[in-house]
Amino acid sequence: MHPFLHHQVQKSILRLYEDLATPYSLKCSLLFRAGEWDQLATCRPDPNNYLDSESYWRDASAGAIIRKLQELPTTVDRKAVAEETFLACERSCFRANLRLLPYLSPGLPETELGVHEYFTRARKIASRILGHFPDVIDGRFGPGATYGDRGRFTTVPDKMSSNPTLTTNAWSYHFPWSGTLWAHACASLGRKVSFVEGNRFTTVPKDADKDRGIAVEPSINIFYQLGYGHVIRSRLRKSGINLTDGQDIHRQVAREASIKGHLATMDLSNASDTICSNLVKLLLPRSWFEALDDLRSKKTLFRSSWYLLEKFSSMGNGFTFELESLIFLSLILALDPTGQKLVPGVNVFVYGDDLIVPTEFSRAVISVLSFVGLTVNRRKTYIDGPFRESCGGDYFLGVDVRPHFLKESPNEPQQLISLANGLRRLSKGEEGRSRHTHRAWLGILDALPNTIRQLRGPEGLGDLCVHDSKERWRYSWQDPITGALNGIRYFRCYRPARFRKVAWKNFSPEVTLAAAIYGVPWNNGEIIPRDAVAGYKIGWVPYS
Repeated sequence: MHPFLHHQVQKSILRLYEDLATPYSLKCSLLFRAGEWDQLATCRPDPNNYLDSESYWRDASAGAIIRKLQELPTTVDRKAVAEETFLACERSCFRANLRLLPYLSPGLPETELGVHEYFTRARKIASRILGHFPDVIDGRFGPGATYGDRGRFTTVPDKMSSNPTLTTNAWSYHFPWSGTLWAHACASLGRKVSFVEGNRFTTVPKDADKDRGIAVEPSINIFYQLGYGHVIRSRLRKSGINLTDGQDIHRQVAREASIKGHLATMDLSNASDTICSNLVKLLLPRSWFEALDDLRSKKTLFRSSWYLLEKFSSMGNGFTFELESLIFLSLILALDPTGQKLVPGVNVFVYGDDLIVPTEFSRAVISVLSFVGLTVNRRKTYIDGPFRESCGGDYFLGVDVRPHFLKESPNEPQQLISLANGLRRLSKGEEGRSRHTHRAWLGILDALPNTIRQLRGPEGLGDLCVHDSKERWRYSWQDPITGALNGIRYFRCYRPARFRKVAWKNFSPEVTLAAAIYGVPWNNGEIIPRDAVAGYKIGWVPYS
């Protein structure tokens, strides 16, 4: 048995491999028993090699179940892979910057007239979508860390109580910031702005064979970056691209495209890290480019040294997601000089680097993206055939074939409940699937204490209970406190019971006032930080 996984979880995974009953699942089972983790981490069946959804679903389920498990003991140095990817992306951006440089000064011998006309159309499209440049921008706080705020000290009042950080090229934002309540709170505490050269590189888990590189921005920079990101998001929505509900929209469109084949789904590799600065300068109106260029970090603290960036912005920047959506949309729409064949929200959909375009334009889109230095992920791009994938939705001729990914080793009851529910969701979609997952599901339930195993309820309660058929639900129509009948069902659940909390009394009155005006909830005199759950218990949850 393998020590990084609960023994009952290992038995359930082997049951799943056995009951999926394909040569591919047998291969995964043999690799699992032999501890060949490097091979398991790269098991990805190609949907184009299958004739029906059921066969693909079974093999995809076998290959995916532990592929993203953080504790999987592969021989790969995941952080080193992320660092090498950072350097490779910078080299790619350098080449793209050189390639696009002549088009910033049209008429030079290196420019091609047709390419110049294309970029002119793309720039006009981006300008039309963005509209007028906002005279005043409202900053916003994000939930995560900043250059100077780390670990558990990342709540809004924590950020207001520390020394704010700002890049030197964004010094002009010090003046509007100095008029905010945040600045007033800092002044009352004697905190002063610390100027830094850029952001800080770090990594977060992604797959079993690699980590994802991100950059942590200075606090004032990201405050205004998020503000501009919000404006770009609202302007995109007016043009037919809804980023707020984009994932649901993309999944619905991908399902339809898998049936009709009229649309292609595309995914890019390291999209945000390969958008070079000259591409943004080429496409954005001058006022917009100058504002975003001032606010972005132009250097990254990487391996204890400052690295001058060729990319425009990375994940961690507050406007990167919205900006890349705008850029990809502009590049796609510019392929249609008539403006009639490509319509946002009708046959063109963009959600970050998840793209959906008409099949007839797909190869032209790939060529354009390659020219500007971006790389289409061929393994996750589907132009032909019966399969489409976008925003976490996998469809084979309209059938949901999304596998379940175990991302962390389940040792606590709440983690085992989540795995059990994931296996149950895996069996939905087509009749007869449960025979391939039922024994594995029962095996996970066997690992739960009997009192927790009996907590059954609907999917709408998430992982607070074990999902099961309605006749096995555990609920009461009586209020558990008053005993009154009020028409609400109360389900017995395994719910969060203890939270890491921070008392408002730990902060100055100026910080408390500023945070309240920025919309931080009071919560009976306490702040609940991000990832604050510290314990669980069995209790009643109302669900009507």
